[in-house]
Amino acid sequence: MNDEAFHLTPGDVRAQEFQRTFRGYAPAQVDEFRGRIAEELDRLLRERAKLEERVQNFQEQLRAFRERERAMNEALLAAQQLRVAAQEQAERDAESVLREARSEGMRILSKAQDEERQTRERQEMLQRQFAAYLSNFRALLERQLGEIDGLQTHSQLAHQVQTELLLKRHA
Repeated sequence: MNDEAFHLTPGDVRAQEFQRTFRGYAPAQVDEFRGRIAEELDRLLRERAKLEERVQNFQEQLRAFRERERAMNEALLAAQQLRVAAQEQAERDAESVLREARSEGMRILSKAQDEERQTRERQEMLQRQFAAYLSNFRALLERQLGEIDGLQTHSQLAHQVQTELLLKRHA
């Protein structure tokens, strides 16, 4: 399974079963940890969905501000056709509103971009934490396999010594 095709869900964590072995992990602790991981994934997924919804809302607000700007420009053209004197006042008003709209739009866009950046940083941090968890888990498993290999070698040596002692007694 490659990393690109691996998508871990809270359900996957809850449903994961581990083989029971002699000197293995305490099943209750493994189950508790799986539950905590699943809850954290649930929380992060909910948080991400909320943040994405907020980004979408900010983008919709920005579109509304742009539509408002376009409408103001059309109103300015209509005012130009009515009177030259009203044109100067309308231009000043429209420019003021446009500056405010642009300023507010830029503030909203900046805030949305900042939240998006924070979401990406959180996601990258979680990915690093998960990679570290996998690395530590792999190292633990390798140590356990090393201990098993050591026990197996010890058992074989003990069997050889017993065989040699038996052969010496019968000789």
